[in-house]
Amino acid sequence: MDFYVMTLFPQMILQAASFSILDRAQKQGRISVHGVDIREYSHNKHRHVDDAPYGGGAGMVMQAPPVYEAYEAICRKVGARPRVAYMTPAGETFTQKKARELAREENLVLLCGHYEGIDQRVIDEIVTDEISIGDYVLTGGELPALVVIDAVARMIDGVLGNEESAGEESFSGMLLEYPQYTRPADFRGRKVPEILMGGNHEEVRLWRLERAMETTMEKRPDLLRPEGMSREERGIYERLREKFLEKSLASKGHL
Repeated sequence: MDFYVMTLFPQMILQAASFSILDRAQKQGRISVHGVDIREYSHNKHRHVDDAPYGGGAGMVMQAPPVYEAYEAICRKVGARPRVAYMTPAGETFTQKKARELAREENLVLLCGHYEGIDQRVIDEIVTDEISIGDYVLTGGELPALVVIDAVARMIDGVLGNEESAGEESFSGMLLEYPQYTRPADFRGRKVPEILMGGNHEEVRLWRLERAMETTMEKRPDLLRPEGMSREERGIYERLREKFLEKSLASKGHL
């Protein structure tokens, strides 16, 4: 999969993508990350790509022509008109489901704004998706674009090495991840749960499922969708829900 990041700061993207899993995936040819410098498509001798907004107001707005021409150059390179995700607080919240959806693309363009934003006309012309990574404002779209690249790349076959990893990670299903432990078995008096050291794989699987359900119920109950659970998961869910209800009533002095 090829990522094309339209930005004023391509080196920011390329440097961040030159570490860890993203770097390895690029060296293996599973993904490629390209920084497309919007300034290269400016017709201004000083390579300016912004101007004052019509109607007045503070700040500057990125102009439509350089952004459009940068996208057209990408289209000519890949021989298609790839999907364009614009990083904006006004977009839909980025989720694991969205990451899986975008991972099906052969090419993905990520558009990063700066200043007070981008001329709406080019957004209307080329953008297919508007994505937000949270309800806050950042200086530009580069950090959100890197978040999207990292999350999407992990969905691509072979990127993680262990093919089971992507399916087991937090948010891949409805559950957060279960607690993890490694050596030493005793750290400052805190011991690894005995069940993880017993060698019974079925018991370990069930323990992890229950701990994941419990963690999700405590921290992100909004993720739980009982109607989508298996019979086994539903049984654990009902038992834990009863336990949480009793705990809540006890804390309020009703028991």
